Amino acid sequence: MSISLNTGNLRIYKDVATLLLKYGPRDELKAAFEDPAFGSEAFAADEVERSEDAREFARDLEKRGPTFVKIGQLLSTRSDLLPPAWLAALQRLQDDVEPFGFKEVRKSVEEHLGVRLSSAFESFDEKPLAAASLGQVHRAVLRNGKMEVAVKVQRPGIRKRLLEDLEGLAKMAEFLEKHSETAKRHRFASIVDEVRKRITSELDYGRESRNLVRLARNLREFPGIVVPAPVPDYCGSQVLTMELLDGTRVTDLSGVVRVELDGAALTDELFKAYLQQVLVDGFFHADPHPGNVLLTRDHKVGLIDLGMVGHVPEGLRNHLLALLLALSKSHGEECANLAMKIGRANDDFDPKEFRSAISELVAARAGKCVEDMQVGTAVMEITELCGRHGLVIPHELYMLGKMLLNLDMIGQALDPEFRPDEAIRRHAAELAERRLKATLTSGSLLSLAVEAKELLARTPERINEVLRKLSNNEIEVHVDAIDERRLLKGIEKIANRITMGLILGALIVGAAMMMHIDANFTILGYPGIAMFFFLVASTGALVLAARILFERRS
Repeated sequence: MSISLNTGNLRIYKDVATLLLKYGPRDELKAAFEDPAFGSEAFAADEVERSEDAREFARDLEKRGPTFVKIGQLLSTRSDLLPPAWLAALQRLQDDVEPFGFKEVRKSVEEHLGVRLSSAFESFDEKPLAAASLGQVHRAVLRNGKMEVAVKVQRPGIRKRLLEDLEGLAKMAEFLEKHSETAKRHRFASIVDEVRKRITSELDYGRESRNLVRLARNLREFPGIVVPAPVPDYCGSQVLTMELLDGTRVTDLSGVVRVELDGAALTDELFKAYLQQVLVDGFFHADPHPGNVLLTRDHKVGLIDLGMVGHVPEGLRNHLLALLLALSKSHGEECANLAMKIGRANDDFDPKEFRSAISELVAARAGKCVEDMQVGTAVMEITELCGRHGLVIPHELYMLGKMLLNLDMIGQALDPEFRPDEAIRRHAAELAERRLKATLTSGSLLSLAVEAKELLARTPERINEVLRKLSNNEIEVHVDAIDERRLLKGIEKIANRITMGLILGALIVGAAMMMHIDANFTILGYPGIAMFFFLVASTGALVLAARILFERRS
Protein backbone atom coordinates (compact mmCIF):
# COMPACT_ATOMS: atom_id res chain seq x y z
CA MET A 1 0.00 0.00 0.00
CA SER A 2 1.19 3.51 -0.72
CA ILE A 3 -0.01 6.81 0.65
CA SER A 4 -0.50 9.60 -1.81
CA LEU A 5 0.64 12.86 -0.33
CA ASN A 6 -1.12 14.87 -3.04
CA THR A 7 -4.40 14.71 -1.15
CA GLY A 8 -6.25 16.74 1.42
CA ASN A 9 -4.89 14.38 4.08
CA LEU A 10 -1.33 15.72 3.83
CA ARG A 11 -1.67 17.64 7.12
CA ILE A 12 -2.87 14.60 9.07
CA TYR A 13 -0.09 12.41 7.64
CA LYS A 14 2.57 14.89 8.64
CA ASP A 15 1.11 15.42 12.12
CA VAL A 16 0.97 11.68 12.81
CA ALA A 17 4.49 11.11 11.45
CA THR A 18 5.88 13.98 13.55
CA LEU A 19 4.26 12.71 16.76
CA LEU A 20 5.38 9.12 16.22
CA LEU A 21 8.96 10.09 15.43
CA LYS A 22 9.09 12.51 18.34
CA TYR A 23 7.67 10.15 20.98
CA GLY A 24 7.73 6.63 19.49
CA PRO A 25 10.45 4.05 18.62
CA ARG A 26 12.40 6.31 16.30
CA ASP A 27 14.62 3.95 14.27
CA GLU A 28 11.88 1.57 13.19
CA LEU A 29 9.38 4.33 12.39
CA LYS A 30 12.02 6.45 10.66
CA ALA A 31 12.68 3.54 8.31
CA ALA A 32 8.95 3.21 7.64
CA PHE A 33 8.52 6.91 6.84
CA GLU A 34 11.54 6.90 4.55
CA ASP A 35 9.89 4.16 2.49
CA PRO A 36 9.10 5.44 -1.05
CA ALA A 37 5.49 4.33 -0.52
CA PHE A 38 5.15 7.10 2.08
CA GLY A 39 6.94 9.75 0.08
CA SER A 40 10.07 10.68 2.00
CA GLU A 41 10.67 13.69 -0.21
CA ALA A 42 7.74 15.45 1.46
CA PHE A 43 8.76 14.69 5.03
CA ALA A 44 12.19 15.18 6.56
CA ALA A 45 12.34 12.67 9.40
CA ASP A 46 15.74 13.89 10.59
CA GLU A 47 14.27 17.31 11.40
CA VAL A 48 12.07 15.82 14.17
CA GLU A 49 13.75 16.09 17.57
CA ARG A 50 13.23 13.20 19.98
CA SER A 51 11.30 13.89 23.22
CA GLU A 52 10.20 11.85 26.24
CA ASP A 53 8.18 14.53 28.03
CA ALA A 54 4.64 13.28 28.72
CA ARG A 55 3.25 16.75 29.38
CA GLU A 56 4.74 18.03 26.15
CA PHE A 57 3.05 15.13 24.35
CA ALA A 58 -0.32 16.15 25.79
CA ARG A 59 0.25 19.77 24.72
CA ASP A 60 1.21 18.65 21.20
CA LEU A 61 -2.05 16.73 20.93
CA GLU A 62 -4.05 19.76 22.06
CA LYS A 63 -2.35 21.98 19.47
CA ARG A 64 -3.34 19.63 16.65
CA GLY A 65 -7.05 19.88 17.24
CA PRO A 66 -10.05 17.78 18.29
CA THR A 67 -9.13 14.56 16.48
CA PHE A 68 -5.82 14.31 18.31
CA VAL A 69 -7.43 15.30 21.61
CA LYS A 70 -9.79 12.35 21.21
CA ILE A 71 -6.84 10.08 20.41
CA GLY A 72 -5.17 11.28 23.60
CA GLN A 73 -8.31 10.60 25.63
CA LEU A 74 -8.42 7.07 24.26
CA LEU A 75 -4.70 6.50 24.88
CA SER A 76 -5.20 7.61 28.49
CA THR A 77 -7.02 4.29 29.03
CA ARG A 78 -4.34 2.14 27.39
CA SER A 79 -2.02 1.20 30.21
CA ASP A 80 -0.68 -1.58 27.98
CA LEU A 81 0.78 1.00 25.58
CA LEU A 82 2.01 3.86 27.77
CA PRO A 83 3.77 4.14 31.15
CA PRO A 84 1.93 5.61 34.18
CA ALA A 85 3.45 9.12 33.84
CA TRP A 86 2.14 9.42 30.28
CA LEU A 87 -1.29 8.11 31.26
CA ALA A 88 -1.50 10.69 34.02
CA ALA A 89 -0.57 13.50 31.61
CA LEU A 90 -3.21 12.38 29.10
CA GLN A 91 -5.88 11.99 31.78
CA ARG A 92 -5.47 15.70 32.50
CA LEU A 93 -5.84 16.46 28.80
CA GLN A 94 -8.22 19.37 28.44
CA ASP A 95 -10.61 19.91 25.57
CA ASP A 96 -11.06 23.65 26.18
CA VAL A 97 -10.78 25.88 23.12
CA GLU A 98 -11.83 29.34 22.08
CA PRO A 99 -15.63 29.63 21.66
CA PHE A 100 -17.11 30.34 18.26
CA GLY A 101 -19.24 33.41 17.65
CA PHE A 102 -22.84 33.87 18.77
CA LYS A 103 -23.91 34.56 15.19
CA GLU A 104 -23.00 30.99 14.29
CA VAL A 105 -24.69 29.73 17.44
CA ARG A 106 -27.94 31.45 16.48
CA LYS A 107 -27.76 30.13 12.93
CA SER A 108 -27.16 26.54 14.05
CA VAL A 109 -29.94 26.56 16.67
CA GLU A 110 -32.51 28.05 14.31
CA GLU A 111 -31.51 25.72 11.47
CA HIS A 112 -31.71 22.50 13.50
CA LEU A 113 -34.73 23.39 15.65
CA GLY A 114 -36.66 25.00 12.80
CA VAL A 115 -37.70 28.07 14.86
CA ARG A 116 -36.35 31.52 15.58
CA LEU A 117 -34.18 31.75 18.67
CA SER A 118 -36.43 34.41 20.19
CA SER A 119 -39.49 32.23 19.64
CA ALA A 120 -38.02 29.19 21.38
CA PHE A 121 -36.27 30.88 24.32
CA GLU A 122 -37.19 33.75 26.58
CA SER A 123 -33.50 34.46 27.10
CA PHE A 124 -30.29 33.01 25.68
CA ASP A 125 -26.85 33.97 27.04
CA GLU A 126 -24.44 34.95 24.31
CA LYS A 127 -21.41 34.01 26.41
CA PRO A 128 -21.03 30.21 26.71
CA LEU A 129 -20.74 28.41 30.02
CA ALA A 130 -18.06 26.14 28.50
CA ALA A 131 -16.47 25.63 25.12
CA ALA A 132 -14.85 22.45 23.78
CA SER A 133 -13.53 21.24 20.46
CA LEU A 134 -16.82 19.64 19.40
CA GLY A 135 -19.24 22.24 20.73
CA GLN A 136 -20.13 24.69 23.46
CA VAL A 137 -22.85 25.12 26.08
CA HIS A 138 -25.03 28.21 26.66
CA ARG A 139 -27.39 29.02 29.50
CA ALA A 140 -30.97 29.80 28.41
CA VAL A 141 -34.54 30.05 29.70
CA LEU A 142 -37.45 28.41 27.91
CA ARG A 143 -40.34 30.50 26.60
CA ASN A 144 -42.53 29.58 29.58
CA GLY A 145 -39.99 31.28 31.84
CA LYS A 146 -40.09 28.48 34.37
CA MET A 147 -37.15 26.32 33.35
CA GLU A 148 -33.49 27.12 33.01
CA VAL A 149 -31.74 24.97 30.46
CA ALA A 150 -28.31 24.29 29.05
CA VAL A 151 -28.13 24.36 25.26
CA LYS A 152 -25.28 22.41 23.71
CA VAL A 153 -24.45 23.57 20.17
CA GLN A 154 -22.10 21.72 17.85
CA ARG A 155 -19.19 23.65 16.39
CA PRO A 156 -19.85 24.54 12.71
CA GLY A 157 -17.93 22.42 10.20
CA ILE A 158 -16.45 20.17 12.88
CA ARG A 159 -18.17 17.04 11.59
CA LYS A 160 -16.68 17.35 8.10
CA ARG A 161 -13.19 18.05 9.44
CA LEU A 162 -13.23 15.13 11.85
CA LEU A 163 -14.44 12.66 9.24
CA GLU A 164 -11.69 13.79 6.86
CA ASP A 165 -9.08 13.45 9.62
CA LEU A 166 -10.34 9.98 10.51
CA GLU A 167 -10.13 8.89 6.89
CA GLY A 168 -6.51 10.01 6.75
CA LEU A 169 -5.74 8.34 10.10
CA ALA A 170 -7.21 5.05 8.90
CA LYS A 171 -4.98 5.07 5.81
CA MET A 172 -1.97 6.03 7.91
CA ALA A 173 -2.62 3.23 10.43
CA GLU A 174 -2.95 0.67 7.65
CA PHE A 175 0.33 1.85 6.13
CA LEU A 176 2.15 1.70 9.46
CA GLU A 177 0.93 -1.79 10.29
CA LYS A 178 2.46 -3.01 7.02
CA HIS A 179 5.80 -1.26 7.60
CA SER A 180 6.29 -1.33 11.38
CA GLU A 181 6.25 -4.24 13.80
CA THR A 182 5.45 -1.83 16.65
CA ALA A 183 2.35 -0.56 14.85
CA LYS A 184 1.29 -4.10 14.01
CA ARG A 185 1.81 -5.37 17.55
CA HIS A 186 -0.18 -2.53 19.12
CA ARG A 187 -2.87 -2.66 16.41
CA PHE A 188 -2.87 1.00 15.34
CA ALA A 189 -5.80 0.37 13.02
CA SER A 190 -8.00 -0.82 15.89
CA ILE A 191 -7.11 2.29 17.91
CA VAL A 192 -8.14 4.54 15.01
CA ASP A 193 -11.35 2.54 14.62
CA GLU A 194 -12.15 3.02 18.30
CA VAL A 195 -11.53 6.77 17.99
CA ARG A 196 -13.86 6.84 14.98
CA LYS A 197 -16.62 5.11 16.95
CA ARG A 198 -16.24 7.50 19.87
CA ILE A 199 -16.23 10.65 17.76
CA THR A 200 -19.17 9.49 15.64
CA SER A 201 -21.10 8.82 18.84
CA GLU A 202 -20.22 12.18 20.39
CA LEU A 203 -21.21 14.07 17.24
CA ASP A 204 -24.74 12.64 17.40
CA TYR A 205 -26.57 14.80 19.94
CA GLY A 206 -29.75 12.79 19.36
CA ARG A 207 -27.96 9.74 20.73
CA GLU A 208 -26.66 11.72 23.70
CA SER A 209 -30.25 12.79 24.44
CA ARG A 210 -31.30 9.14 24.53
CA ASN A 211 -28.28 8.32 26.73
CA LEU A 212 -29.43 10.91 29.28
CA VAL A 213 -32.89 9.36 29.45
CA ARG A 214 -31.54 5.83 29.74
CA LEU A 215 -29.01 6.64 32.46
CA ALA A 216 -31.58 8.57 34.49
CA ARG A 217 -33.95 5.59 34.29
CA ASN A 218 -31.23 3.14 35.37
CA LEU A 219 -30.22 5.33 38.34
CA ARG A 220 -33.71 6.18 39.59
CA GLU A 221 -33.06 4.16 42.79
CA PHE A 222 -30.22 6.49 43.77
CA PRO A 223 -31.75 9.67 45.26
CA GLY A 224 -28.37 11.33 45.72
CA ILE A 225 -27.55 11.26 41.99
CA VAL A 226 -29.20 13.34 39.28
CA VAL A 227 -28.92 13.30 35.49
CA PRO A 228 -30.17 16.31 33.49
CA ALA A 229 -33.34 15.56 31.57
CA PRO A 230 -33.37 16.52 27.87
CA VAL A 231 -36.13 18.73 26.43
CA PRO A 232 -37.23 16.66 23.38
CA ASP A 233 -38.85 19.48 21.40
CA TYR A 234 -35.62 21.50 21.60
CA CYS A 235 -33.17 18.79 20.54
CA GLY A 236 -31.69 17.90 17.16
CA SER A 237 -28.71 16.11 15.68
CA GLN A 238 -26.44 19.11 16.43
CA VAL A 239 -28.36 20.91 19.20
CA LEU A 240 -29.10 19.42 22.62
CA THR A 241 -31.27 21.24 25.15
CA MET A 242 -31.37 19.80 28.66
CA GLU A 243 -32.14 20.70 32.23
CA LEU A 244 -29.50 23.01 33.71
CA LEU A 245 -27.69 21.53 36.70
CA ASP A 246 -26.40 24.46 38.72
CA GLY A 247 -23.48 23.12 40.70
CA THR A 248 -19.74 23.10 41.42
CA ARG A 249 -17.09 20.65 40.31
CA VAL A 250 -16.48 18.15 43.07
CA THR A 251 -12.77 18.95 43.00
CA ASP A 252 -13.45 22.69 43.51
CA LEU A 253 -15.48 22.44 46.74
CA SER A 254 -14.74 24.92 49.53
CA GLY A 255 -13.98 23.90 53.09
CA VAL A 256 -17.37 25.12 54.31
CA VAL A 257 -19.23 22.92 51.83
CA ARG A 258 -17.14 19.89 52.81
CA VAL A 259 -18.08 20.37 56.48
CA GLU A 260 -21.81 20.54 55.67
CA LEU A 261 -21.65 17.60 53.25
CA ASP A 262 -22.07 13.93 54.17
CA GLY A 263 -19.23 12.98 51.86
CA ALA A 264 -18.94 9.35 53.00
CA ALA A 265 -22.56 8.49 52.20
CA LEU A 266 -22.54 10.38 48.91
CA THR A 267 -19.29 8.79 47.74
CA ASP A 268 -20.52 5.33 48.63
CA GLU A 269 -23.77 5.90 46.72
CA LEU A 270 -21.89 7.23 43.70
CA PHE A 271 -19.50 4.27 43.69
CA LYS A 272 -22.36 1.80 44.02
CA ALA A 273 -24.22 3.53 41.19
CA TYR A 274 -21.26 3.17 38.85
CA LEU A 275 -20.76 -0.47 39.79
CA GLN A 276 -24.40 -1.08 38.93
CA GLN A 277 -24.00 0.70 35.60
CA VAL A 278 -21.09 -1.54 34.61
CA LEU A 279 -21.95 -4.88 36.22
CA VAL A 280 -25.75 -4.93 36.11
CA ASP A 281 -26.99 -2.57 33.41
CA GLY A 282 -24.04 -2.97 31.04
CA PHE A 283 -24.37 0.72 30.13
CA PHE A 284 -22.24 3.31 31.90
CA HIS A 285 -21.13 6.93 31.88
CA ALA A 286 -17.62 6.35 30.56
CA ASP A 287 -16.08 9.75 31.27
CA PRO A 288 -16.75 10.77 34.90
CA HIS A 289 -13.77 13.14 35.13
CA PRO A 290 -14.12 15.97 37.68
CA GLY A 291 -15.44 18.36 35.02
CA ASN A 292 -18.40 16.07 34.32
CA VAL A 293 -19.35 15.44 37.96
CA LEU A 294 -20.97 18.33 39.83
CA LEU A 295 -22.21 18.88 43.36
CA THR A 296 -25.57 20.64 43.14
CA ARG A 297 -26.88 23.24 45.58
CA ASP A 298 -28.98 20.59 47.36
CA HIS A 299 -25.90 18.39 47.84
CA LYS A 300 -26.57 15.85 45.13
CA VAL A 301 -24.12 14.54 42.56
CA GLY A 302 -24.94 15.59 39.00
CA LEU A 303 -23.61 13.60 36.04
CA ILE A 304 -23.31 15.54 32.79
CA ASP A 305 -21.92 14.99 29.28
CA LEU A 306 -23.23 11.60 28.15
CA GLY A 307 -21.53 11.81 24.74
CA MET A 308 -19.10 9.09 25.78
CA VAL A 309 -20.74 5.96 27.16
CA GLY A 310 -19.60 2.36 27.46
CA HIS A 311 -21.39 -0.93 26.85
CA VAL A 312 -20.45 -4.19 28.59
CA PRO A 313 -21.60 -7.43 26.92
CA GLU A 314 -23.67 -9.81 29.02
CA GLY A 315 -21.01 -12.51 29.18
CA LEU A 316 -18.32 -10.08 30.36
CA ARG A 317 -20.23 -8.65 33.34
CA ASN A 318 -19.96 -11.77 35.54
CA HIS A 319 -16.20 -11.94 34.94
CA LEU A 320 -15.78 -8.25 35.77
CA LEU A 321 -17.74 -8.60 39.01
CA ALA A 322 -15.64 -11.60 40.02
CA LEU A 323 -12.43 -9.75 39.06
CA LEU A 324 -13.26 -6.68 41.15
CA LEU A 325 -14.26 -8.87 44.09
CA ALA A 326 -11.04 -10.91 43.86
CA LEU A 327 -9.04 -7.68 43.64
CA SER A 328 -10.76 -6.24 46.71
CA LYS A 329 -9.88 -9.40 48.65
CA SER A 330 -6.27 -9.44 47.35
CA HIS A 331 -6.66 -12.86 45.69
CA GLY A 332 -3.89 -12.65 43.09
CA GLU A 333 -4.22 -16.16 41.63
CA GLU A 334 -7.95 -15.69 41.12
CA CYS A 335 -7.37 -12.28 39.48
CA ALA A 336 -4.94 -13.90 37.03
CA ASN A 337 -7.35 -16.72 36.17
CA LEU A 338 -10.22 -14.29 35.58
CA ALA A 339 -8.04 -12.05 33.41
CA MET A 340 -7.15 -15.07 31.28
CA LYS A 341 -10.85 -15.90 30.91
CA ILE A 342 -11.60 -12.33 29.83
CA GLY A 343 -8.65 -11.95 27.44
CA ARG A 344 -7.30 -13.74 24.40
CA ALA A 345 -3.77 -15.14 24.62
CA ASN A 346 -1.16 -14.44 21.94
CA ASP A 347 1.34 -17.07 20.84
CA ASP A 348 4.01 -15.74 23.21
CA PHE A 349 1.73 -15.76 26.28
CA ASP A 350 3.16 -17.63 29.30
CA PRO A 351 0.41 -18.42 31.88
CA LYS A 352 2.92 -19.23 34.65
CA GLU A 353 4.77 -15.92 34.32
CA PHE A 354 1.49 -14.01 34.04
CA ARG A 355 0.07 -15.58 37.22
CA SER A 356 3.28 -14.78 39.06
CA ALA A 357 3.23 -11.13 37.90
CA ILE A 358 -0.43 -10.61 38.85
CA SER A 359 0.02 -12.30 42.24
CA GLU A 360 3.04 -10.10 42.96
CA LEU A 361 1.08 -6.97 41.97
CA VAL A 362 -1.91 -7.85 44.14
CA ALA A 363 0.29 -8.79 47.10
CA ALA A 364 2.19 -5.48 46.86
CA ARG A 365 -1.10 -3.59 46.68
CA ALA A 366 -2.42 -5.36 49.80
CA GLY A 367 0.39 -3.83 51.83
CA LYS A 368 -0.35 -0.23 50.88
CA CYS A 369 -1.89 2.36 53.17
CA VAL A 370 -5.54 3.38 52.91
CA GLU A 371 -5.03 6.48 50.78
CA ASP A 372 -3.05 4.50 48.18
CA MET A 373 -5.54 1.65 47.76
CA GLN A 374 -7.22 2.93 44.61
CA VAL A 375 -9.08 0.24 42.72
CA GLY A 376 -8.89 2.19 39.45
CA THR A 377 -5.11 2.24 39.60
CA ALA A 378 -5.06 -1.48 40.32
CA VAL A 379 -7.27 -2.28 37.31
CA MET A 380 -5.07 -0.11 35.07
CA GLU A 381 -1.97 -1.93 36.36
CA ILE A 382 -3.59 -5.29 35.59
CA THR A 383 -4.38 -4.19 32.03
CA GLU A 384 -0.77 -3.05 31.68
CA LEU A 385 0.47 -6.50 32.76
CA CYS A 386 -1.95 -8.14 30.32
CA GLY A 387 -0.48 -6.15 27.44
CA ARG A 388 3.10 -6.79 28.54
CA HIS A 389 2.61 -10.57 28.74
CA GLY A 390 0.71 -10.94 25.46
CA LEU A 391 -2.88 -11.19 26.72
CA VAL A 392 -5.28 -9.20 24.52
CA ILE A 393 -8.21 -7.94 26.59
CA PRO A 394 -11.44 -6.26 25.44
CA HIS A 395 -11.55 -2.48 25.28
CA GLU A 396 -14.31 -2.43 27.92
CA LEU A 397 -11.77 -3.37 30.58
CA TYR A 398 -9.59 -0.37 29.67
CA MET A 399 -12.63 1.91 29.88
CA LEU A 400 -13.56 0.36 33.24
CA GLY A 401 -10.07 1.06 34.55
CA LYS A 402 -10.19 4.71 33.55
CA MET A 403 -13.72 5.13 34.89
CA LEU A 404 -12.68 3.69 38.27
CA LEU A 405 -9.57 5.86 38.24
CA ASN A 406 -11.73 8.96 37.83
CA LEU A 407 -14.03 7.70 40.59
CA ASP A 408 -11.02 7.32 42.88
CA MET A 409 -10.21 11.02 42.31
CA ILE A 410 -13.82 12.07 42.91
CA GLY A 411 -14.06 9.85 45.99
CA GLN A 412 -10.94 11.43 47.49
CA ALA A 413 -12.43 14.88 46.88
CA LEU A 414 -15.75 14.04 48.58
CA ASP A 415 -14.40 11.75 51.31
CA PRO A 416 -10.63 11.28 51.78
CA GLU A 417 -11.29 8.23 53.99
CA PHE A 418 -13.32 6.38 51.35
CA ARG A 419 -12.07 2.83 50.63
CA PRO A 420 -13.17 1.41 47.25
CA ASP A 421 -12.12 -2.14 48.24
CA GLU A 422 -14.51 -2.17 51.18
CA ALA A 423 -17.27 -0.67 49.02
CA ILE A 424 -16.90 -3.46 46.46
CA ARG A 425 -17.06 -6.18 49.14
CA ARG A 426 -20.00 -4.42 50.80
CA HIS A 427 -22.06 -4.21 47.62
CA ALA A 428 -20.94 -7.46 45.94
CA ALA A 429 -23.83 -9.63 47.18
CA GLU A 430 -26.46 -7.08 46.19
CA LEU A 431 -24.85 -6.55 42.79
CA ALA A 432 -24.78 -10.31 42.16
CA GLU A 433 -28.48 -10.51 43.10
CA ARG A 434 -29.30 -7.67 40.72
CA ARG A 435 -27.27 -9.38 37.99
CA LEU A 436 -29.43 -12.49 38.44
CA LYS A 437 -32.66 -10.49 38.39
CA ALA A 438 -31.54 -8.58 35.32
CA THR A 439 -30.79 -11.86 33.57
CA LEU A 440 -34.14 -13.38 34.50
CA THR A 441 -36.07 -10.32 33.36
CA SER A 442 -34.13 -9.87 30.15
CA GLY A 443 -34.65 -11.32 26.70
CA SER A 444 -32.72 -14.46 27.71
CA LEU A 445 -35.64 -15.55 29.90
CA LEU A 446 -38.07 -14.99 27.03
CA SER A 447 -35.84 -17.05 24.75
CA LEU A 448 -35.72 -19.83 27.35
CA ALA A 449 -39.52 -19.73 27.67
CA VAL A 450 -39.95 -20.02 23.89
CA GLU A 451 -37.63 -23.02 23.75
CA ALA A 452 -39.40 -24.67 26.71
CA LYS A 453 -42.78 -24.12 25.05
CA GLU A 454 -41.51 -25.76 21.85
CA LEU A 455 -40.12 -28.70 23.85
CA LEU A 456 -43.43 -29.26 25.69
CA ALA A 457 -45.45 -28.91 22.50
CA ARG A 458 -43.45 -31.60 20.66
CA THR A 459 -42.99 -34.00 23.59
CA PRO A 460 -46.27 -36.04 23.09
CA GLU A 461 -45.48 -36.46 19.39
CA ARG A 462 -41.98 -37.73 20.13
CA ILE A 463 -43.19 -40.15 22.84
CA ASN A 464 -45.76 -41.62 20.43
CA GLU A 465 -43.05 -42.14 17.82
CA VAL A 466 -40.82 -43.98 20.31
CA LEU A 467 -43.68 -46.24 21.46
CA ARG A 468 -44.64 -47.06 17.85
CA LYS A 469 -41.09 -48.13 16.95
CA LEU A 470 -40.84 -50.13 20.15
CA SER A 471 -44.07 -52.06 19.44
CA ASN A 472 -42.88 -52.78 15.85
CA ASN A 473 -39.46 -53.95 17.07
CA GLU A 474 -37.79 -51.10 15.14
CA ILE A 475 -35.69 -49.79 17.99
CA GLU A 476 -31.96 -50.19 17.39
CA VAL A 477 -29.35 -49.43 20.00
CA HIS A 478 -25.91 -48.48 18.67
CA VAL A 479 -23.20 -48.71 21.30
CA ASP A 480 -19.82 -47.26 20.45
CA ALA A 481 -17.74 -49.53 22.69
CA ILE A 482 -14.74 -51.89 22.36
CA ASP A 483 -14.42 -54.44 19.52
CA GLU A 484 -15.50 -57.75 21.13
CA ARG A 485 -13.95 -59.90 18.36
CA ARG A 486 -10.52 -58.35 18.75
CA LEU A 487 -10.82 -58.63 22.52
CA LEU A 488 -11.65 -62.37 22.39
CA LYS A 489 -8.87 -63.01 19.87
CA GLY A 490 -6.39 -61.29 22.14
CA ILE A 491 -7.53 -63.27 25.19
CA GLU A 492 -7.25 -66.52 23.17
CA LYS A 493 -3.69 -65.64 22.13
CA ILE A 494 -2.69 -64.93 25.72
CA ALA A 495 -4.21 -68.24 26.88
CA ASN A 496 -2.35 -70.17 24.16
CA ARG A 497 0.96 -68.62 25.13
CA ILE A 498 0.41 -69.36 28.79
CA THR A 499 -0.47 -72.99 27.95
CA MET A 500 2.58 -73.37 25.72
CA GLY A 501 4.75 -71.90 28.43
CA LEU A 502 3.42 -74.37 30.98
CA ILE A 503 4.10 -77.31 28.59
CA LEU A 504 7.64 -76.13 27.86
CA GLY A 505 8.25 -75.60 31.56
CA ALA A 506 7.00 -79.10 32.31
CA LEU A 507 9.34 -80.57 29.65
CA ILE A 508 12.34 -78.78 31.13
CA VAL A 509 11.48 -79.95 34.68
CA GLY A 510 10.93 -83.54 33.47
CA ALA A 511 14.21 -83.51 31.57
CA ALA A 512 16.05 -82.31 34.66
CA MET A 513 14.54 -85.11 36.78
CA MET A 514 15.51 -87.80 34.22
CA MET A 515 19.14 -86.66 34.12
CA HIS A 516 19.88 -88.95 37.13
CA ILE A 517 18.52 -92.16 35.48
CA ASP A 518 21.06 -94.64 34.04
CA ALA A 519 20.43 -95.40 30.35
CA ASN A 520 22.28 -97.14 27.51
CA PHE A 521 21.25 -94.38 25.05
CA THR A 522 23.10 -91.15 25.80
CA ILE A 523 23.64 -87.76 24.14
CA LEU A 524 26.79 -85.85 25.13
CA GLY A 525 27.15 -88.23 28.06
CA TYR A 526 23.65 -87.56 29.39
CA PRO A 527 20.58 -89.77 29.19
CA GLY A 528 19.23 -89.51 25.66
CA ILE A 529 15.54 -89.20 26.53
CA ALA A 530 16.27 -86.41 29.03
CA MET A 531 18.40 -84.48 26.51
CA PHE A 532 15.72 -84.91 23.84
CA PHE A 533 13.01 -83.35 26.02
CA PHE A 534 15.42 -80.55 27.08
CA LEU A 535 16.32 -79.67 23.46
CA VAL A 536 12.63 -79.69 22.40
CA ALA A 537 11.70 -77.45 25.33
CA SER A 538 14.60 -75.04 24.69
CA THR A 539 13.79 -74.74 20.98
CA GLY A 540 10.11 -74.16 21.73
CA ALA A 541 10.96 -71.48 24.32
CA LEU A 542 13.21 -69.64 21.85
CA VAL A 543 10.53 -69.74 19.13
CA LEU A 544 7.88 -68.45 21.57
CA ALA A 545 10.13 -65.60 22.77
CA ALA A 546 11.00 -64.63 19.18
CA ARG A 547 7.29 -64.47 18.18
CA ILE A 548 6.46 -62.33 21.21
CA LEU A 549 9.25 -59.87 20.44
CA PHE A 550 8.43 -59.73 16.71
CA GLU A 551 4.70 -59.08 17.26
CA ARG A 552 5.44 -56.43 19.91
CA ARG A 553 7.69 -54.49 17.49
CA SER A 554 5.06 -54.72 14.71
